[in-house]
Amino acid sequence: MNIGILATGITPDELLTEHGSYADMFMQLFRQLGRTYNYTVFDVRLNQFPESAQQCDAWIITGSASNVDENTVWMQRLKQLILEIDQAARPLIGICFGHQIIAEAFGGRVEAFKGGWGAGLHSYQMVDAPLEDCSAEQPERIKLSAMHRYQVVEKPEPARVFARSEFCEFAGLSYGDRIVTLQAHPEFSLAYESALLALRAGGVIPQACAEQAKASLAAPGALTDSLQVASWLAAVLER
Repeated sequence: MNIGILATGITPDELLTEHGSYADMFMQLFRQLGRTYNYTVFDVRLNQFPESAQQCDAWIITGSASNVDENTVWMQRLKQLILEIDQAARPLIGICFGHQIIAEAFGGRVEAFKGGWGAGLHSYQMVDAPLEDCSAEQPERIKLSAMHRYQVVEKPEPARVFARSEFCEFAGLSYGDRIVTLQAHPEFSLAYESALLALRAGGVIPQACAEQAKASLAAPGALTDSLQVASWLAAVLER
């Protein structure tokens, strides 16, 4: 099975050697589940696009330092590819920026959130199963690393909400039985999130927000539900 990773961003240079790229993080996440997928990475920021939506069996869109309202040429091309992936009935996962640009492609609205940055370990209420035909019992809440200033503020008509929080109303969206997206980052380890916060505190991320986020990562019993979420995402990719 060949998974196409549409890379819309990359780890900061200072952290790349130790933590790998965002594409690497997804590969590591699925390896922890025992999945031995093959991967093809396309850096869409550099206009490295697949020949067609059928080139890979399933797709992942990563996070990014870019914002969807920049509406660059590569973003416009990516939105068209998203629609082609849907029409080709290929599974698709979107994380953070991927979550947002998929929502825009289907008619939703994304903007800089008035509540500011979402960073650190966030808890989300599971209001539904990620997939409509999922029979497995779902937890009441999940915890994942978050790192975003933008979010979906109006969901697309075809989307169904499966996870939410007071801070992020549309934290998890699914579109039919082949597209699942999340605002938070199951691929981020707590070590990477901590290092990213240390790097960005007082600059991109306001100091007070960064300190609060770092405290959430250092709290007793701080853990993410990344592997639980990864099992859902793997089920999507394998459909």
